[in-house]
Amino acid sequence: MKVFGLGDLHLSFSQPVNPPHWEDVKEHKPMGCFGSLWERHYQRIFANWQATVSDEDVVLVPGDISWAMKLGEAVHDLEFLGKLAGKIIMVQGNHDYWWQGISKVRKALPPNAWALQNDHVKIGKTAVCGTRGWLCPNDNDFSEHDEKIYRRELLRLRMSLESVPSGVERVVVMMHYMPTNDRHEESGFIELMREFGIAVCVYGHLHGEGLLKRLPEKKWGIRFFLVSADFLEFKPRFLWEE
Repeated sequence: MKVFGLGDLHLSFSQPVNPPHWEDVKEHKPMGCFGSLWERHYQRIFANWQATVSDEDVVLVPGDISWAMKLGEAVHDLEFLGKLAGKIIMVQGNHDYWWQGISKVRKALPPNAWALQNDHVKIGKTAVCGTRGWLCPNDNDFSEHDEKIYRRELLRLRMSLESVPSGVERVVVMMHYMPTNDRHEESGFIELMREFGIAVCVYGHLHGEGLLKRLPEKKWGIRFFLVSADFLEFKPRFLWEE
């Protein structure tokens, strides 16, 4: 079993998708408005995913899955995930407004997908934990309002990590936000990862010029994998094999 990562899918289908009939696709928020790189990006995601991932594999999707504002509006995006190979493990992104009530979210997901919130998923000898994350203190855009959300996300990550039973060989953290500020200073998220001996962190969220803010692939003894879809040219990135 191989484990891959691909985040920030930014789907917005307004009717069912039937690959390979891409000419029939209709979106309520086409991503082409963000540049030619994003034109018909869903088609590249599907082709690259199916060519890379087998039904025995796992793909970590760290948020920004759908532009839908309500769960019912995300139905075609979630159906699209069900057409993809392998098992999908996801966390909420800052644009996933449809993610309201974890029980309802899990009930709406296709059989091959699982949503993480305050818990973990075990795959092979590894437990995957995670949360959305948020801006961190001393970030250029951090405000007093952000402090409350940041503290809540720290609590959620701790709950997720504490849910892992003893005997698990490895614990991996998945977050939507980069787990530090734009100066790459140690944050509460990093402190938690160090406390729990986390060796791998997978994250997304960064696009365009923001990619220049990404963490080095190793810092504080932790390996960091940025898996934003545009950064990876819409191809799932191999992370490890169980």
